[in-house]
Parts: sequence; structure tokens; C-alpha cells
Amino acid sequence: MIYKHEFRAMGCQMLAALDNPSPRSQPRLAQVPEWFEAWEQCLSRFRSDSELSLLNQSAGIPVPVSQTLWDVLQVALEAEERSGGLVTPTVLHALVQAGYDRSFETLSQAQIGLADYEVAPLASMALIKLDPSSHSIRLPLDVGLDLGGVAKGWAAQRAMHRLRAYGPALVDAGGDIAISGLQADGHPWPVSIANPFDPDADLGLLMLGKCGVATSGRDYRRWRQNGAWQHHIIDPRSGKPAQTDVVSATVIAPTVMEAEVAAKVSLIIGSQAGLSWLSDDPSLAGMLLLENGEQLCTPGFERYLWSQA
Repeated sequence: MIYKHEFRAMGCQMLAALDNPSPRSQPRLAQVPEWFEAWEQCLSRFRSDSELSLLNQSAGIPVPVSQTLWDVLQVALEAEERSGGLVTPTVLHALVQAGYDRSFETLSQAQIGLADYEVAPLASMALIKLDPSSHSIRLPLDVGLDLGGVAKGWAAQRAMHRLRAYGPALVDAGGDIAISGLQADGHPWPVSIANPFDPDADLGLLMLGKCGVATSGRDYRRWRQNGAWQHHIIDPRSGKPAQTDVVSATVIAPTVMEAEVAAKVSLIIGSQAGLSWLSDDPSLAGMLLLENGEQLCTPGFERYLWSQA
């Protein structure tokens, strides 16, 4: 029997699922929202008293940080290295300039601001001073961090690791999904691919075992500034929302953090370069949905799709 617990955290709908008939499973699942609340209090830029916000307010000064923030920053550093700088947490000021200056639930869909504005390419995390001996971080004066998808992916992976001691587990943190392995009966977990053009019709159904899967899209977290659409996926090369023909990218990878990074990279660089980038890594499988409705898949993606045949 699969026990499920749904809740909201980090501005997203969350799902934790555990395949275990033991009565101990349900109390453990009930604790998952508490874990996410603690992580959000540490990692959210939208809470003025969060550890991340206090770090952003202390640029130029070394700040000792908790193990949680330290660990997530290490994941963010790995993401920047793996993506060649295309996925970086140094996007805070660029997001604010684009109009994403508050949590999405309270963000006006008609933000007042400049649709065209001057920005510079974003700073690399290499400029951030991390001192392992004191567990301290010093941000440059002009750099602020938004941990966004990295934090969600890390939280999904951490929650799944805690649950898997009780049985096969799946944690979905707003589209960043960590799966411990096949279900107890040996069957894969079904994961649907949302259709941005039609919420009532999925693009497909994935059948998955031990892996991570993530979808990055510019269809949901978007808003208007003086008649121009903006979205939350920043291209560090321009400092602005990515100009791309990809509406959404879904990627399957060994871990959800790897899937999160790959989905963002393939969206930012566009369909042709993105598909090539994904195909060059045999550990990845992905699907790109384009503005015209076309779907581009890597050679290995279709083996994960459920077929009625």
C-alpha cells in the first residue's frame, strides 16, 4: 500500500509517498512538512528572517552558516560547475530587476517596471569566499543569492533519503522528484509530464525506478512588466530572463539535483543546443517542449514512457 501526504511548502505543491503497509509509515510521512518548514526557514529569500536573507543582507562580511545552508551552497557550486555557469545562485538581483521581488503567490501579474533595462552578466560563485574551517560565507558587495530550484532539489533528495529506510519512497517538491527505487512489488512509479498548453491533458506518463526527474518551464512563474512577459529562469550571460524557444524541459537523471541542472541548461540554451547537450551525456534523458507544441526527445527518453501497446 502506498501512503501519500500532500502539502504546500517553498511556494509549491509537495507530495511525499511511501510504499509500506507498516503503520509506522504514516507518522513518518506526517513529519515531512515539518522538515520542509525548517529547510524553508533556512533557505528562502522571501522570509526576511531566514538564514539566507540574513546572509544576503551581510554582503562583504564573513557569516557563519548552518550545516543546511553550507550543504546547499555546495550543491549550488557543483551545479554551476556542471552547467558551465548557466545555473548559478547569484541571480537574486537579476530576479528583482525583472520584477520577481516577492513570493509568487503575492506577485502581481501586472508588475509596474521597465520591460527593457540594463543589466550585466552575473557573477560566478568563484567570487564567494567559503571558509570550511569556520563554516562561514562572505558574499561580494554586489552579489545576492537565490537558491530556488537547487534548494527544492536538495530538499526532495534529503526527504527521500530519510523516508527510504521505511520502504520505497518518492518525494515531489514542486516538480523536482526524487525516487529511491522501484515500488515494493517491483513496478516503477508513474510520473506524469504536465502539459503547459492544456492542464487537463498530460504530455505523457513516465515509468521510473531509482532516479531523479525535474521539469523547468517558463509557463507558470511568469508575469508582465509594461506589456512584456518575464519569467524566473535567468540567463546568467545576459542577466535577464532567458530568451529561448523551449517552453518546458523535463529531464531524468541519476539524482534530482542533476536533473534540475540539466533541465535548466537545456531550456536556457534553446532547443537545438539543449537537445545536443542532453544527448551528449548518456546518464541523462530528456524531452523539450517548444513554443509551437513540438516535442524533441533524446534517444533514450522513450524507454521511460508508458505505452498502451
